Amino acid sequence: MKQGIHPESYRLVVFQDSASGAKWLSRSCARTSSTTTWEDGNEYPVVTLGISNVSHPFYTGQQTFVDTAGRVDKFQQRLAKTKAAQEAAAERKSKKKRR
Repeated sequence: MKQGIHPESYRLVVFQDSASGAKWLSRSCARTSSTTTWEDGNEYPVVTLGISNVSHPFYTGQQTFVDTAGRVDKFQQRLAKTKAAQEAAAERKSKKKRR
């Protein structure tokens, strides 16, 4: 590891997810002015996060697919047209064979 490239101010910090209220203690050099008391009774700086892996829809399994460009609908329409054309061609072919 290179010497002198890492911050000197690593310390224990409490991260708090404001969306879910989850908290965890980790090392960081993030600057903050607020503090909180952790489970061990010690006071640590607290960094408030808007969203984290605890509340993000991707990680919680609540993510919904939003198709803003309508690509899925366009694909479904093309597929339906193709199937209709294939069925019509098969029907014409079967009529020719009957003659």
